[in-house]
Amino acid sequence: MNKKTSNFSYINRELSWLQFNARVLQEASDENVPLIERLRFLGIFSNNLDEFFKVRYATVKRIDEAGKEGKSHLAGIKASELLEIITQTVIKQQAESLKILSNIQQKLKAENIFIINEKQITKSQKNFIKNYFIQHVSPALVTIILNEDAAIPNLKDSAAYLAINMSLENGEHQYALIEISKNMDRFVELPEENGKQSIIILDDLLRFCLDDIFNIFEYNSITAHMIKITRDAELDLESDLSKSFMEKISNSVKDRQDGQPVRFVYDKSIDKHTLDFLMDKMSIESSDSIIPGGRYHNRRDYMNFPSLGRTDLLYDKITALPVKNLGLENSIFKAISKKDYLQYTPYHTFAYIVKFLREAALDPQVKSIKITIYRLAQISHVASSLINAAINGKKVTVSMEIQARFDEQANIEYAEQMQREGIQLIFGVQGLKVHSKMCVIEREEGPKLVRYGFISTGNFNESTAKIYTDYTLFTANQKILKDVNKVFNFFSVNYKMYRYKHIITSPHYTQNAFFSLINKEIKNKKEGKPAYIRLKMNSISSYKMIDKLYEASNAGVKIQMIVRGICCLISGVKGMSENIEVVSIIDKFLEHTRLYVFCNNNDEKVYISSADWMTRNIDNRVEVSCPIYDESIKEELIDTFNICWNDNVKSRIIDAKQKNIYKRNDKEKVRAQFATYDYYKNKLNEC
Repeated sequence: MNKKTSNFSYINRELSWLQFNARVLQEASDENVPLIERLRFLGIFSNNLDEFFKVRYATVKRIDEAGKEGKSHLAGIKASELLEIITQTVIKQQAESLKILSNIQQKLKAENIFIINEKQITKSQKNFIKNYFIQHVSPALVTIILNEDAAIPNLKDSAAYLAINMSLENGEHQYALIEISKNMDRFVELPEENGKQSIIILDDLLRFCLDDIFNIFEYNSITAHMIKITRDAELDLESDLSKSFMEKISNSVKDRQDGQPVRFVYDKSIDKHTLDFLMDKMSIESSDSIIPGGRYHNRRDYMNFPSLGRTDLLYDKITALPVKNLGLENSIFKAISKKDYLQYTPYHTFAYIVKFLREAALDPQVKSIKITIYRLAQISHVASSLINAAINGKKVTVSMEIQARFDEQANIEYAEQMQREGIQLIFGVQGLKVHSKMCVIEREEGPKLVRYGFISTGNFNESTAKIYTDYTLFTANQKILKDVNKVFNFFSVNYKMYRYKHIITSPHYTQNAFFSLINKEIKNKKEGKPAYIRLKMNSISSYKMIDKLYEASNAGVKIQMIVRGICCLISGVKGMSENIEVVSIIDKFLEHTRLYVFCNNNDEKVYISSADWMTRNIDNRVEVSCPIYDESIKEELIDTFNICWNDNVKSRIIDAKQKNIYKRNDKEKVRAQFATYDYYKNKLNEC
């Protein structure tokens, strides 16, 4: 544990997040992970850091600039001190990531895969590269000429630039910037030679072609070094009452490009004169996070490193399984009218959600569809199904969250498309993000309307469903769906407080409802009855929820927690949390499920949820936690929790030391994600 937090009851949120990203980096360094997958984990690590600086670092910087210490919100650390700790931690992690990258590149060479630079280009590759530059790169190139007097143009957030220094024949220096466009392939595959596969990074291709770009200048020498700036990504909404909410969000997204710089990364081999010139021009201050890096930035691009046809250097692809007894060729409504079903992506196919919506769009008896949307796929069958339903005369209501961070513009474009097709759009509730994942349809059956629906832990997104683990409950339980319908009523009439008999909702009831469930375990323990709590979530940072778990631990309640990301709770501390164990699993898929299990005197209460135990999810978002009443599904969820808990391959212990030590034991090896897939595969073969 960091010395700054040693006398505090919580781990600082930002430092805990950095330890989560260190676990991602562990995957990149793990030699048991296929080589190309290791490169992609490096990309994830880098992409995570970009978002961290845009959001979390920027928030702490705002606190510091406002002259506040922020200790009560930052686990006892002053904002100014925390900024320095973050910067130093990131510098160490970046250095480690460069070592890992070098190691991977050496391993790739042994596989006859070479990532070459501009000095390693062969004669036969030269013509290919020159032609590639002329055909694909030069037409789209953005080159900015700089001078002492003019202000530097506003550099794009998180875009990488080559900083050019030309030493002219007259003794002066001419500076320029080349933008590495996100629209170009960062990795250029060169023709195979003698069984060798070579790749050149776009940055080095540009270095090779500098003379072609700057041939109008008379210079003695020319250098190129990478720089990148990250800006505060907080949205500042206009107060202009004449503008629509969508217009305000759209304008605010555009304004991000003018956000305050919060991180400046540069190639540490850059000459001091060029660095000073750029920092002065960009008004980079000492309070910003200034990080010396390697030759290449935007290593997030490694997430899309080409496969090169080398399936042996990738994870084996899994074939998404069907849900047992729920056929895609038959009516989903008919099936779920008889019993509930659970879809667990990516082990199960996401196609059930699309099938449900397509069936609703075509069924003449379906009168209305209501759904919440947080993030959609780039090409969304969910959206097209809803539009199809509207065209067929259904009353379609979509709660579209257009403040989903970094997806705002995409959601606005979908919202405009839906609006044109007659879909009724609701843009959440003022001051709250709608993060719940739910859908309810009303179907005319005889004299009455019958509801069918689904409630999920994750987004209705075909792309992320292939790599995010998420539960979706399909149900025709009228009591649950009546409550879900009340949430949609709340969107329309949000000054009215609704009471829910089954689901747990934020912002009104989540904290108290889970407090009540924890209190029941405390009471049962004191009465000598069985008592335990099992929790699986992405993050826990709410001090109130943590304190309640500490209280349960002190009462003797055993608590098992699987937390992928931020964990501000300190486990295993005598007199505070000695009955709490926490692990984190980072592997092939991103663990995204939220599952809450309470012993309840051996009559378990089980919930799936859209909500983590963070202040924002409890107080500032619309969230839904759904009870599981079907005994077979309840058993299934507990089984999958146990599989994760027993993982002794990819599970790390999260405790006061924050060292990400792997959970190891002498038992048979269990790798949770692979074991879960086998669990569902075996289920299909059961009678």
